[in-house]
Formats: sequence, structure tokens, C-alpha cells
Amino acid sequence: MKAIAFSMADNARLLPLFAAVLLCCCSLAQCRGGGGGGQNYTSMFSFGDSLTDTGNLLVSSPLSNHIVGRYPYGMTYFHRPTGRCSDGRLVVDFLAQAFGLPLLQPYLQSRGKDLRRGVNFAVGGATAMDPPFFQEIGASDKLWTNLSLSVQLGWFEQLKPSLCSSPKKCKEYFSKSLFLVGEIGGNDYNYAFFKGKTLDDAKTYVPTVAAAVTDATERLIKAGATHLVVPGNLPIGCSSAYLTLHPGRNSSDYDAAGCLKTYNDFAQHHNAVLQQNLRALRVKYPQARIMYADYYGAAMSFAKNPKQFGFTEGPLRTCCGGGGPYNFNPKASCGVRGSSVCTDPSAYANWDGVHLTEAAYHAIADSILNGPYTSPRLL
Repeated sequence: MKAIAFSMADNARLLPLFAAVLLCCCSLAQCRGGGGGGQNYTSMFSFGDSLTDTGNLLVSSPLSNHIVGRYPYGMTYFHRPTGRCSDGRLVVDFLAQAFGLPLLQPYLQSRGKDLRRGVNFAVGGATAMDPPFFQEIGASDKLWTNLSLSVQLGWFEQLKPSLCSSPKKCKEYFSKSLFLVGEIGGNDYNYAFFKGKTLDDAKTYVPTVAAAVTDATERLIKAGATHLVVPGNLPIGCSSAYLTLHPGRNSSDYDAAGCLKTYNDFAQHHNAVLQQNLRALRVKYPQARIMYADYYGAAMSFAKNPKQFGFTEGPLRTCCGGGGPYNFNPKASCGVRGSSVCTDPSAYANWDGVHLTEAAYHAIADSILNGPYTSPRLL
């Protein structure tokens, strides 16, 4: 695949920005618009990190303009950078389109706009835990943003009175709303790994991080949410950033798809704990429909069988990067001088080393809407 080279002014702040890139760690016809398949959602609200952010980081952090605010981010669908950490749409965009809803406005860019059909509170680099947690583990200097999940929930609660004026009206309104709680939590572990914490260290954080996601879900239920999708973490062992920065010592460290086993095992452990928590929450709130979205399983489907999903360039190599075995270079990450972008992002699953391409997010959204990767089923 021929690559298009481009350059930008070097800036000393680009290296910490690379850390931010790491941290921001339906059928095809339906996803292009309309056709929810059964549930008629009239609004949608989302929370999370860069896997879901549609522009909040862009306006909350000036450093983000050096990468996600510049070409080639947004090149595929929007033909301009929007603050999304991809070449185009994200899972949240495809879900909105599948239910006939407008693409969600980022909350920090929504002043004066009608938000009754939904809004996006997610922020790239956000964590499930608040800053004191990272101070305790010695990683507070790595925080890219303080706009954690609890801050996002606070935004929602401030907005709520403008959406519905009484308990009765709120109950009716939110009974037709879909809440996407994440993905969130991946950055909590990334910050720890950036500080040199081991997998064993990070494993001790899992109950706390998973509980934060569960508590946020419960807080939304108490606020009136009825339909909630709570995604798990992606297989970080298939990330070209992790494959480059934490390579295995021998072939036995990799699975058949070429992913790092230990890091994928870690992601699965987090997801297992989260699912256990959600099962308990379903018992406590039987009136709520709490759906676990298996992002891990959906992503592993195209990691194992890329050509089945149209990924002719392989799932582990990035479309936009600065060279190396996986086309990922921390000193020349996507959008920085020395990197280049492929001509056809749809042939790749991996966009910039951590984030996925629009085509990959489309495949995940399709799996969530029509496949076996949401429990209970979304449709």
C-alpha cells in the first residue's frame, strides 16, 4: 500500500502528546443511518475516553491540537479533524446512526445547542479513577486530563434539569434513552504502565477500577437511566504500541494472531471482574437493562480473521505511523514529522498504534448490534 508522507513543525511538547495518544488508550446499511431493529431510542448519552470522545479533549487541552486536531485525523468520513482519535467515526457514532440519532455533540462544545437527543461526555485520556488514586500509585505526573469519569457524571447531572422537568417526565424520557458507559478504565492501567508498574502491580488495581465503572453505572441508574451499555477493554496485547514498547522475549509470548498473551490476559481479567460486578448490579436493579459490550471479543474476531472483515493489510500494523515492524514509532507517531498515512485506512484495523480505524470501529459496532458480543443482546 502506497503511503502519503507529510510533515509538521516539530515541537518539544509532542513527546508528552504521544503519551496522550497512548492514553486515549448493525449491519453496514443500518450503521449508515436508521433502523434500530426493535428498540426506538430517542436520545443517547455517552461517557468514556478517547475510544468514545468526539471532541471534548480537543477543546479542553491545547496540546491535543498538535495531533488529534490535525490531519490525517478525521480524513475518511469527516474529511477534517474533529477531535476523534481515528480516521473517521467511532463506535458511538455508528450506534447513534443505527438508531436514527444525530452524531453526539461533545459536551464542551454544546453551549446553546439542543441536547435533548443526546450528548457525549467522553474525554480522551480520561480515567475511571480520580487524580488522588494516581497520586497514591506515583503516576499523577502522567495524567493527561483531570476530566475523569466522575467529572463526566457531574456534567450529566448538571444537564439533567434541562432535559426533563419532573420525576415523572424524567422517567418517561430516560426510558427511551441509551447510555454508553465507556469504554473507560484502560487509561488507568496505561498510566501505571508508563510509570514502570508491572502487570502484577496493575492487577491489584483491577477491583478498584472495575468498581469505579460499576459505581458510575449505578449512579446513572439512580439518576433515571434504564438502558445502559457497559463496554469492556480492548485486547491491548494486539495494540501495535504495546507490541513495540513491550515486545515478548520469545515466540511463546505471542498468540496465533501475533498478540501479546500476557497483556491480553490482563485485559480479560479486567473484563471478567467488570462482568461479575454488572451481574450483581442487575440483581440489585432488575428494572434496568444493563448490557455488557464485549469489545475484546469483537476486536479479537478481526485480529484472528482480518481478511474476513476486509482488512487486507493485517490487523496489527498501523495505517498512520513512523515505521518499524508495526509501523509504530513513539518518536514519530501519527501526525508528527517523520510519520506517514496509508492511502486506504479501510484496509487496516489499527489506526495510530492505540486507536482503531473507522472500519474497525464499524466492525465492533456491527458485532454489538447484530452479533453475539452484547449480553444481554442490545436489539
